Amino acid sequence: MKKPSSAKRTPHYLPENTFKRWTAEQLRSEQEWEQCLFVDCHFAEADLRHKRFIDCRFERCNLALATLTGAGLQNVHFAECKLTGVQFAACQDMLFGVGFDQCQLHYASFAGKKLRGTRFQNCSCAEADFTQADLTNASFEQTTLSRAIFDHTQLNGADFTTATDFQIDPETNPLRQARFTVAGLVGLVSKYGVVIE
Repeated sequence: MKKPSSAKRTPHYLPENTFKRWTAEQLRSEQEWEQCLFVDCHFAEADLRHKRFIDCRFERCNLALATLTGAGLQNVHFAECKLTGVQFAACQDMLFGVGFDQCQLHYASFAGKKLRGTRFQNCSCAEADFTQADLTNASFEQTTLSRAIFDHTQLNGADFTTATDFQIDPETNPLRQARFTVAGLVGLVSKYGVVIE
């Protein structure tokens, strides 16, 4: 039996580790946050450099343009969050693990990141950058990928069956055993100018 990835499990959060309507100023006191739940927090443009979040969950938080240079995200889940322009590519590679549910990831960058098995569920990833990322066995369930960049991206086993608006060049992106619907094939051959009826 296949073991589920750690980013999918929902841990229990103690009341003292649940933080509601916080601002970035309140995160300054600590460098490491473990098993914490952040709800309705405003962290837009926050400086989160070198902070570590372990087994944490963000719900309905605004992290648009937050700076994550050198930050550690280990089994961190985002639900209904605004993550516009966030440079996940700048996070520490070691133990990097994230999951997204109903998130806005416009212009976010995952360039070069290892995202094996990562789940993007009901997200909007308009113009997100996945250049040279490893998305092996990733899932894009009900996710919009309008103008998202896939360039030398590992997509073997990735699930695009319910994803929409993607354009992926099979000549530059490994797609072995990746899953698509017939309707989604247009996103693989659009550069050839063919007409699918």
